Amino acid sequence: MSPAGSSRLFRPTKVTVDLDAVRHNVSALKPADSELMAVVKANAYGHGDVEVARAALGGGATWLGVALVEEGFRLRDAGIDAPVLTLSEFPEGSESDALEAGLTPTVYSEAGLKGLAAAAGRLGRSVSVHVKVDTGMHRVGVWPPDDAIDLARRAQDAGLLVQGLWTHFASADVDDATTLEQLRGFLLLVKRCFSQGIRPAYAHAANSAALIKHPESHLDIVRPGMAIYGLTPGVDISRLGLRPALTWGSAVAFSKRLPAGERLSYGHTYQLDRDSTVVTVPVGYADGYSRRLSSRADVLIRGKRFPVAGNVTMDQVLVDCGDEPVVAGEEVILLGRQGDQEITAEELAQLGGTINYEVISAIGERVPRQYVGVA
Repeated sequence: MSPAGSSRLFRPTKVTVDLDAVRHNVSALKPADSELMAVVKANAYGHGDVEVARAALGGGATWLGVALVEEGFRLRDAGIDAPVLTLSEFPEGSESDALEAGLTPTVYSEAGLKGLAAAAGRLGRSVSVHVKVDTGMHRVGVWPPDDAIDLARRAQDAGLLVQGLWTHFASADVDDATTLEQLRGFLLLVKRCFSQGIRPAYAHAANSAALIKHPESHLDIVRPGMAIYGLTPGVDISRLGLRPALTWGSAVAFSKRLPAGERLSYGHTYQLDRDSTVVTVPVGYADGYSRRLSSRADVLIRGKRFPVAGNVTMDQVLVDCGDEPVVAGEEVILLGRQGDQEITAEELAQLGGTINYEVISAIGERVPRQYVGVA
């Protein structure tokens, strides 16, 4: 039997999410003439899907986007009844359960279409679908794009309602020419669908980068992900006044004074060049704080930067605080702002040889999320 109070949290490492920032960002991003789908897949990029979904809806979102059927179930189980689009086809065998939950399916294959039509028949209900068109990303979607017309027609013939046509840009953050080429091809396809009696209520293409850089891509729905969290999708967001929603913090667990020449952590890869205060922080690569940040990243303590000293271990990191008399219990910021200093997801991504998307979505489940602001 678990001891009384076993659900309490004793380790100081946690993520704090500002839901007011999410609401603000969604409101700032939403175009006047388009609906907004808040992409909350991957536990809302590490921020917490249910809480972020509620905040996004409060900020003006009318749709939610998820990658997995299971992610859609989480939203429904939490009582969220807004339209939810799954961005990939329902896996075989999940169709009836997903439709019962009111999830809106994406379809782009013959097998996917047959599974949906059969499930709709079993349930005896009308089902709306969004046909995904591959205009150059080459991940999922109907290819070549013209074949989407035939798939949409077969969907209608099978009794499904083609509610949407959509595509995804491969490089909206860095390649305007390719993005506009994809957009032109998609708009031509939409026009051809209408001319052949296929009239979806929604055409959508814009991810965060396209939403910001290419207003002509807004169409009927925009689908921001990274930007609703106040983080850059690879383009300048400064003019929009977006606010980062996530802070990742901890506290000093142990402090010691060590002499010059001592070597630290596994492999002894970091050597002190002077007498120094070395502190232990209870966070590690098992929490998503990447080992690639070893002896590269800084943390914030007392509003100052101090280096991670030596290899990040599974549950702890060491920090070289030099002559600063840091003691156990003091706040440590791994990602976020403290005083006038800030460590961004972009900074950690550059140091770790990755992208900011991975930095935040990799923060593990054993790091509790706490929320401030109104959902």
